[in-house]
Amino acid sequence: MTAALAALAVLAACAGPPRNGSGISFALSAATPRAKRDIDSFTWGLYAEPPTLDYTVAFDYPQNMVLSNVCESLMRWTPELTTEPGLARRASHPDPTTWVYDLREGVRFHNGGTMTADDVVFSLDRQRDPDNAAAWAQVFQSVASVKKTGALQVTVKLKKPDSQFPQYMASAAGVVASKAGVQAAGKDYGTSGGLACTGPFELGTWHKGQSIELDRFDGYWWRKAKAGKAVFRFLPDASARTNALLSGEVDGSYLIPTESYAGLRGSGAGKLYFGEGLSTVNVSITNMKGPLGDLRVRRALSLALDRSGFVQVGLGGAGTPTGSLTTRAAWAGAPEPTRKRAFEGLRPGAPDIARAKELVKEAGATGETLTVATSSIGQDVSLLATAVQAAGTRIGLDIRLKSIAPNAFTALFTDPGARKGIDMFPLTYYDSITDPLDLLTNFKTGAYLNFAGYSDKQYDGLVDRATAVDDPERRLEIEAGIHRRAARQLLWIPVAEWPTAVFLNKRITGAPTTISFMYYPWAADVGAAK
Repeated sequence: MTAALAALAVLAACAGPPRNGSGISFALSAATPRAKRDIDSFTWGLYAEPPTLDYTVAFDYPQNMVLSNVCESLMRWTPELTTEPGLARRASHPDPTTWVYDLREGVRFHNGGTMTADDVVFSLDRQRDPDNAAAWAQVFQSVASVKKTGALQVTVKLKKPDSQFPQYMASAAGVVASKAGVQAAGKDYGTSGGLACTGPFELGTWHKGQSIELDRFDGYWWRKAKAGKAVFRFLPDASARTNALLSGEVDGSYLIPTESYAGLRGSGAGKLYFGEGLSTVNVSITNMKGPLGDLRVRRALSLALDRSGFVQVGLGGAGTPTGSLTTRAAWAGAPEPTRKRAFEGLRPGAPDIARAKELVKEAGATGETLTVATSSIGQDVSLLATAVQAAGTRIGLDIRLKSIAPNAFTALFTDPGARKGIDMFPLTYYDSITDPLDLLTNFKTGAYLNFAGYSDKQYDGLVDRATAVDDPERRLEIEAGIHRRAARQLLWIPVAEWPTAVFLNKRITGAPTTISFMYYPWAADVGAAK
């Protein structure tokens, strides 16, 4: 794991301007300039209001972008996308099925208590509790027990070797909250009151439908936040979010509307940065009981998609067309022959409408109706849905759009009822660890994001085999085969690699450019630019 993460850090720092196939170039920045001094407060734009800030269900951008500054994990994902000690000062691995976490001494919770091993056991067990329907439960499937083995020591015993578990302890899966605080909040935990965590900010006032305020926690054990307050404003309308950035009403934002890239670049109001996102844009298949259950129909849609056109218009030119489910950066730790095997034959070509029509006809699907979800959440979503509709129409399918409100779009990931009547939806997937298996595990039988219910015993066996291997190079060799198998099945239709975008006005600086903002306390680094 360490070798792969270190290689990725070098890649992020040294990447030149990649070409996206449409003739437009963009450069990846390793970081934004460090803050010059502290600042009273700053305001940040969010495209949607988090439904909850309970760490057990923190799987999407809005929740994690806020939560990463309030709650901390046993390990920490850094802005360079490496891992380092977090609330655990040390993690040791005495045998293939044991992880021992030695905790920092004197770490205070926002509710006044001091962190102990009991809090860690309680927090991890909440993720494992089937009654919680935790988004991270899949991470804990191999865990046999979590036990206190000292006042500041927790030992995790695994049922079988699991190379992924220790990596996820730097994500929301490894968050530690106060046992007393969570129990006192009861069913209201995550939606009102405090979160009883340890981060550089504590939850302040939550104005439902408007904003969330975070207040600097002066009892923080690590580097004090540079801002006294961070205010997250909910701006679901992409134009309103862009206008707020241009006017200075909002100081900064991640997940910039792609249609705003050019305008923000030339506005003089601030600077637009791009960083490593470990993110791919896909068409998620959610229903294989209809026409999409036939691989020929999925292949036909993939062949008909104009990926370069989508990147140029839907992603504002900042992206790379791909036929791969994973980003190339996720394979940074793999030897060159392994990387070559993983991506061989997956380079997308120009749309092949004639062949796509033949496949639809062979499958007996000509004229069949399919529904794709769309949303005004951003043109990356709406224009991809439109591109799928256009591709389907050209090859004899009847593709219909179903509009979903931005605040309801998150429910597509968690609620089978929200996906009822939907065959596909645009899905931007980000890796929560720097390992291709993070994405590839989603197609295992019963996986949380396996929306279509795909099941293949051989695929499951390969995933289990890779998971059991600690050595990164050996594991990546197995993953290369898994990657090619998933790509051939088109369980999602890959469209593009997409970097992280962050805009900062002239008043602030310090926010990381990478996808680390999901789990790293990035807001603590934001301060005055002058």
